[in-house]
Amino acid sequence: MGVEHTVLSSGMTVVTHAMPHLESAALGVWVRSGSRNETHRQHGISHLLEHMAFKGTKKRSARAIAEEIEAVGGDLNAATSVENTSYYARVLKDDVPLALDILSDILLNARFDDEELRREQHVILQEIGATLDNPEDLVFDAFQDAAFQDQSIGRTILGTAETVNGFSTEDLRLFLRSQYQPADIVVSAAGAVDHDKFVRQTAEAFSSLTKPEVPVNDHQKARYTGGQFIQPKDLMEAQLLIGFEGHSYKDDEFYGTQLLASVLGGGMASRLFQEVRESRGLCYSIYAFHWGFSDSGLFGIHAATGREDIPELVPVVLDELLRACDDISEDEVKRARAQVRASLLMSLESPSARAAQIARQMLVFGRVIDLNELVAKVDAITPANLRDLGQSIFTDSVPTLASIGPIDGVETVLSTDRISGHLKRN
Repeated sequence: MGVEHTVLSSGMTVVTHAMPHLESAALGVWVRSGSRNETHRQHGISHLLEHMAFKGTKKRSARAIAEEIEAVGGDLNAATSVENTSYYARVLKDDVPLALDILSDILLNARFDDEELRREQHVILQEIGATLDNPEDLVFDAFQDAAFQDQSIGRTILGTAETVNGFSTEDLRLFLRSQYQPADIVVSAAGAVDHDKFVRQTAEAFSSLTKPEVPVNDHQKARYTGGQFIQPKDLMEAQLLIGFEGHSYKDDEFYGTQLLASVLGGGMASRLFQEVRESRGLCYSIYAFHWGFSDSGLFGIHAATGREDIPELVPVVLDELLRACDDISEDEVKRARAQVRASLLMSLESPSARAAQIARQMLVFGRVIDLNELVAKVDAITPANLRDLGQSIFTDSVPTLASIGPIDGVETVLSTDRISGHLKRN
């Protein structure tokens, strides 16, 4: 019992985590291809392809796909990220073969009908419009673009109205054949599932999957540039993001950087929340985060505040970053470790979270990392490690800044040069 994995003769990987106490299973297909695998002209095609997979196959209409999975009380969904695309389902244990058949069908036999494509392009244009109307979504898109300028890793997942409307069904077929190859696909399941049986079912369901007919579009190596995006807009509050180069999830410093983000802004007891929100009342919400990619990372602080508070909020945040380079305590590290441990253990209680976790680990590391190994890595991190990490991230990295909202009159505060000068001067 527990985690098992098998590599099929095609090169596809099957990984499972049996949870015998459950009556249901979560399963899905994870592909090592996302928005950063696109060329400039292909911007948004990964997300469009994910949508179109549900729009009918050679043996199922779009309605039949939805009806079949819901007829057994299951659900079906998909997601596109920067580096992966996933298609997943949750069903009762006896319906795993049906869910697997539907997943393989939508990936191997999608019809890519012209009329369905036009409808889905219109739907995605509405999704793009909704993002443009949401300042918080928009500022995060601008933040990543400023951090990785002129690179696919910095572009939005949705694409633009121009690129999305320009795709043809043949473009989708070519991208599918080039990116969805067996060696870059993991089929994962967690819950009430038998590994050997699931391997046989997967091998049969994906038996027609062959190597791509056109060369694979490998993504370019990420190059963190830093930069800024400032957009005055008539809103009630300003969205503000300050960031720096982080660490890849393959780096030894990755877990330390995760803990550093937690100490600074991972909860109500964190430094930024206590100083900026509780002690000074400069904003309603503030938090820190760290995104890891396969070859880079992005560390950021997000706050939403009124225009009049920006001149005080920014230097206070920067002072907290500098203070973290000097006096992070063992108690703070213990709290951060506890948060990581809780997150890891909670993922074991959700078959959906576990199926996704082991799939991503297989794609990244070629193995599922044992929980005890992860905990040992986290427990080995000391306050001194975090102080050194803070010093290298906050004072050696070029800043990234993005802000949208009522920022007229305070633009001089919102400057990467000013942020960099503050951090180095102090």
